[in-house]
Amino acid sequence: MTGWVVRGIGMCLINVGVRIVLGVTVTQWPLHGSQLRWLGIAVVLIAVVVWAGLDGIRDRRKNPDPDYGDDLTMVWLKAAALGGLAAGLVTWLVQLIVDFSVGQNTLFFELTSGAAFTVLVIFIPATIAVFLGRLLAGREANKKLAAADAEHAKERHDRHPVDSTAGASQQSGRHQSGRDQSGRDQSDRDQSDRDQTQWSGDNSDTEVFPAVEKDK
Repeated sequence: MTGWVVRGIGMCLINVGVRIVLGVTVTQWPLHGSQLRWLGIAVVLIAVVVWAGLDGIRDRRKNPDPDYGDDLTMVWLKAAALGGLAAGLVTWLVQLIVDFSVGQNTLFFELTSGAAFTVLVIFIPATIAVFLGRLLAGREANKKLAAADAEHAKERHDRHPVDSTAGASQQSGRHQSGRDQSGRDQSDRDQSDRDQTQWSGDNSDTEVFPAVEKDK
């Protein structure tokens, strides 16, 4: 059985139960009929909001990415249509069998105007509750994610402490090594220049030997 069928049947039973209880209480306290009717509507609204809100929370926890969430709007639209029509039909049947003072409406009225009112009472609050449930679950998920990131960052910092003294010593050693290497390179270049100058400045005479003639 799909989700919208379960929700539709559930809201049908809630509406029929509220109307039966309302008929009994109005019979006992006829002067408080208006307050009792508003109380009955409030009970239905609370049931819808709680059920749809839990749907929104579960959906956001299951699908953190909003693009991959379930289409709960259509689910509750179908549930509201089924609940409204089924509640009107069941209520009409109940008033034929037992006199609970649930109303003397015709079947046509229960399946048209009465069902339309029930659909609105179910669908509009359900849509708002789904949105609020998803928003609440999303905020909780973001807080948990931020807390987990902070905890991981703290663990990494504690596992690899930074020693500023050692870092400074290593940097100083690298600078000193660089200076020593530079000094050695400069000394080698000076020695090469001195050797080149010594050889190029030698103006000593070159002795020329006569050519050796072959014996005749």
